[in-house]
Amino acid sequence: MNTEEIFTSIGQSYSPLSIECLQELMTHSKLKIFKKGEVVVREGQYSKKAYLIVQGCARAYYLKDGKDISDWFTFENQFAAPIVSFFSDEPSPHYVEFVEESTVYEFSKDTMDYLSDKYHDFERFISKVVTETMLGLCQRLNSIQFNKAEDRYKQLLLIYPDITNRIPLTHIASYLGITLETLSRIRSAKVRI
Repeated sequence: MNTEEIFTSIGQSYSPLSIECLQELMTHSKLKIFKKGEVVVREGQYSKKAYLIVQGCARAYYLKDGKDISDWFTFENQFAAPIVSFFSDEPSPHYVEFVEESTVYEFSKDTMDYLSDKYHDFERFISKVVTETMLGLCQRLNSIQFNKAEDRYKQLLLIYPDITNRIPLTHIASYLGITLETLSRIRSAKVRI
C-alpha cells in the first residue's frame, strides 16, 4: 500500500479523515524503520512522538526490581506512544520497544495538536484512538482483577490470535500477570484438548 492508502485505511478504522487532513497528516509524518529490539523511549525520558505501525509490533514495559513487565502491545494499524509522556509534561514511566522489525509513520504531539485545532475530523479521529486505548486498558485491568489466568490468556488470543507467533512468551506472561511456567501449563493443557 502507498502512504495515502495506509492513512485512508487507518482513518476508516477509527474515524474518516478529509482529503485535506490526510494530506497534512502525511506531510507531517515521517516513514521510519526500526530494528527488532530497538527501544525508542526509556524510563525517565520525555517523548512527544507517536508511531502508526504499518508493519510490525511494539510493546511498552516497566522494569520493577530488575523484572521486565509488559504493559501493552500494538500491531499493524495501531498507534504506539509513551502515553504518559506524550499527553503530559512528565517523563515516561516505561520503555517502548519494537518487538519485530517495524515500519512506522512517526508524528509529533505538536502535529497532533495542530491538526486537531485545524480539522474537526482529526480531533474526532484522535478521540477515537484515545478512547480505544483507554477501553483496552480498562478491559485489561478488569481481566487481571477478576479473571483466572487461563481466561486472561483466552481473552488475549481472541483479541490477537497470532500473538504467540510474534511476541515472546515471557512478555505475554508478564502482560497477563502470571509466571512463564503458568503460561506454559495453560498452553500445554490446550494442546492436549
